Amino acid sequence: MAAVSFTLLAEDPETGARAGTLHTPHGDVPTPAFMPVGTRGTVKGLMPLRVRSLGAAMVLANTYHLMLRPGDEIVRDLGGVHGFSRWDGPMLTDSGGFQAFSLESRVSLDDDGVTFKSTYDGATVRLTPERAVEIQENLGADVAMVLDECIGNPAPRDAAERAVERTLAWARRCRDAATRPDQALFGIVQGSLFPDLRKSCAEALVDMDFPGYAIGGLSVGEERDAMDAMVSATIDSLPRDRPRYLMGVGAPRDFIESVARGVDMFDCVLPTRNARNASALIPGGSIRIRRAENRENGSVLLPGCDCPACAGGFSRAYLHHLFRTKEMLGPILMSLHNLRFVFRLLDGARNAILEGRFPAWLAAARVEHGLS
Repeated sequence: MAAVSFTLLAEDPETGARAGTLHTPHGDVPTPAFMPVGTRGTVKGLMPLRVRSLGAAMVLANTYHLMLRPGDEIVRDLGGVHGFSRWDGPMLTDSGGFQAFSLESRVSLDDDGVTFKSTYDGATVRLTPERAVEIQENLGADVAMVLDECIGNPAPRDAAERAVERTLAWARRCRDAATRPDQALFGIVQGSLFPDLRKSCAEALVDMDFPGYAIGGLSVGEERDAMDAMVSATIDSLPRDRPRYLMGVGAPRDFIESVARGVDMFDCVLPTRNARNASALIPGGSIRIRRAENRENGSVLLPGCDCPACAGGFSRAYLHHLFRTKEMLGPILMSLHNLRFVFRLLDGARNAILEGRFPAWLAAARVEHGLS
């Protein structure tokens, strides 16, 4: 039996939006699902049980950072990333491919792999497809990702073609290196903003028969409409019976439009990063809590929200005070709010799909979030 499988429960015939269940060795994940990012083995400032209580079924950890500190072998010897971080639910680890893009000034790529200059001590670190798999097997997450080449958008076609060629070659090497029967390896589709490259890359990965597929290389400089178009172009080439994961996308608008195109899984640092920078999610925008207008505002962030910050009665004035005085409770409460906001949004989409009313939900969500 496969380590990870996917059950499609409902699909909207008008849009292709899907509700399903991702089955993993550490439990089931209802989809569409958002995975909070715990880059270094923790969702910043939040206890694992609290993250679970907000609605998280699966979290993400980062191969590159855990490889460097504390080291993947230490994590392995201390119970893997589940035991080490005390998160007992499903987990996914990325491969380090995005860090090869985001840390470009400290990176060199060749056909064999990636050479990093460590962000911690400047040491030279080599990451090949085989090493990326080895690290992720040491970490022991339920889902691991192939090493890919992500490039910024827009990109010249020749650069996009080279990145697709390298991504496919590395995907084969990752697949051949994988040994853990209790871990699933997902492929990653690249292709920049070229629909034909997206299609050919997806088809080649499907031929390799991965248990799940990610859409990579988006939300890296392109306009929102271009991202939507590439999601649509890629989805059409992915199998219906496998999970579809849009990497690094975390704005409410993007959840709404991507679920409507058939995406099942998301991850992004934005909800928690923005929270730590005093920005709270509300329908159609955000509240900048440091602004003077909040200094004496006795309202909660979002009336009717059941997050610990709003349901607990913490006012905007109090949150303003916490951030102004640099008290750690401020970023914690804002992180709780933003994550709960995201989970409520995706729960609403899932329920609408299961109940056969997704088109009406989509229309209402677009109005509520200022998208139409």
